[in-house]
Amino acid sequence: MSEYPEIRVRGIEPADIAAVTEVFNQPKAYWGTLQLPLTAVAERERRFANRPANLKQLVAEIEGKVIGCLGLFRDENIRRNHVGGFGMAVHDGFAGRGAGTALVSGALELADRWWNLKRLELWVYADNARAIALYERFGFEREGLSRAYAFRDGEYVDTLSMARIRL
Repeated sequence: MSEYPEIRVRGIEPADIAAVTEVFNQPKAYWGTLQLPLTAVAERERRFANRPANLKQLVAEIEGKVIGCLGLFRDENIRRNHVGGFGMAVHDGFAGRGAGTALVSGALELADRWWNLKRLELWVYADNARAIALYERFGFEREGLSRAYAFRDGEYVDTLSMARIRL
């Protein structure tokens, strides 16, 4: 059982941008994503204002404090509109306490029951064992390794491609 059973997942609001910026600016959070450190709130506000229609953003909160965020997108190519993917981050101070589980669960609810997505894809750093274990608990399977996929903290790192096919 989660240490924080009161985690609530909901759609992002403009008022959440400063808190989402705080989440992504956490050292472990940006370590696990393709985000850069030290991103300003104004930059995130600009991105939020210009987000595409095929993107749904969720936040996880405890007692009104945003502790994580997830972006779920649907592929725009007509031949791949059954495919989506997501990326997420959790505040360092709340890692391992159920926010990631709550966010992935919320994303799967949308993907399966409302967007009718058959395939969900994601890419995760190959050394991020905690995230890989989370995704595998939700039925994601490893599909391949991309070597030197991204530059992180002074070195190139590999990623795993993972996917979940809804039967």
